[in-house]
Amino acid sequence: MPLPYQSTQRRAYTQVTERIKQKRLREMMRRIGSNVDDSRLDWPSIPVEVTDGTFEEVIRRYPVVVVDCWAEWCAPCHMVAPVVEELAKDYRGRILFGKLNVDSNVRTAQQYGIMSIPTLLVFKNGQLADQLVGAMPREMLEPQIAKHL
Repeated sequence: MPLPYQSTQRRAYTQVTERIKQKRLREMMRRIGSNVDDSRLDWPSIPVEVTDGTFEEVIRRYPVVVVDCWAEWCAPCHMVAPVVEELAKDYRGRILFGKLNVDSNVRTAQQYGIMSIPTLLVFKNGQLADQLVGAMPREMLEPQIAKHL
């Protein structure tokens, strides 16, 4: 049976190590040129809905953003959706995943030249870093996204 002070020490140790981890993460983000304070971000574990009105704010707010451009009528888009949801959960805190319905948000789709869907737009520090077109299994998609971390 642990002594009462041991659980207090363990809690204190955990708090200190967590603060150190957060500090190192902020330093790393600063070194790679991100001006985002990671500690203030809300990192959802599911893809967020992105619209013409919120698009710019989202890609500027997070260091790495993947936007799934899709439409309701698109069968391949529905095949990619579960993969995007899994990746959003697995990369929570490192990549924000969003979904942009191209039928409802024509301005953004035109701005980025979306001609085929599904298309995944990868943004790093607010700049378009990659564009992935077509339905792909996770094994093909994940390395192409993860290389932007």
